[in-house]
Amino acid sequence: MHFEDDEPVFKKSRLGTNRYEYNPRNPIGLALIVISVLLVGGMLLLMQLRAGPFAYPSAPTPVSTETDDTWPYVPGTEDPGTYGNSGSDPSTPPEDDGLAP
Repeated sequence: MHFEDDEPVFKKSRLGTNRYEYNPRNPIGLALIVISVLLVGGMLLLMQLRAGPFAYPSAPTPVSTETDDTWPYVPGTEDPGTYGNSGSDPSTPPEDDGLAP
């Protein structure tokens, strides 16, 4: 390939916009084209293989600490008087189930 020493690295785009593109007739412009293609291809390959920065985390991160002092909700442990059952009025005691000592 014949390179011109007086060719600029960037040249104006032929699309009529004010954008510039790499000039393949300049050795630096051609090197930038090759490097850009290799970088994009490498990133696409890493994405496809889920490697490098696109890899899944090796261990899941903990959602909470071991000293979690919040009150977890456990189904079925509600107070029987909270949903309209007999004895649900706060001023009345719950019914006697006959299991008292």
